[in-house]
Amino acid sequence: MRYCAFLRGVNVKGTNMKMEDVCKVFRNAGMTDVVSVLASGNIVFSSGNEAGKLKAVLEEAMSEYFLYEAFLFIRSQEVTENILKGNPFEKNENLHTYAFVGNPGIEKMLMTEFEKAAKEPEEQAVIVNGNFYWQVAKGSTLGSPFGKVLGKKNLKDQFTSRNINTFEKILGKF
Repeated sequence: MRYCAFLRGVNVKGTNMKMEDVCKVFRNAGMTDVVSVLASGNIVFSSGNEAGKLKAVLEEAMSEYFLYEAFLFIRSQEVTENILKGNPFEKNENLHTYAFVGNPGIEKMLMTEFEKAAKEPEEQAVIVNGNFYWQVAKGSTLGSPFGKVLGKKNLKDQFTSRNINTFEKILGKF
């Protein structure tokens, strides 16, 4: 079965790692056909194990090798394809669109936080088929009130996000 591991907090805030090394960790943990997509921690691989078991094995392997508390989220090829297909927003050169990958139910918590936050112009969020999507003006991602909520330390093990363009690149590696 083909999967993508979405690593949280890679190559930001002092957690720097080469994707070549990350791929090595995945191979040493028994994964095959391992390839990275961009430097933001997206690893496409094959395994005969189910996603829940893989999460525990890979988080432990990454934590031990890189000496940090690793958080990652595993999605099958089919689920990853459905995240891209479910994107409710049209492309707009002035806006970024993000899809979130995380623990079960995280989309509801994210929507609650989004609804409480002040909004930037053109900022919007939607849940489609259990996936949370957020669109925000380019240059406003980290500065928007909702963007600031996303960086809270108490949420670091709950989800990660990727620009929708990253999902397109990931699907090209399956």
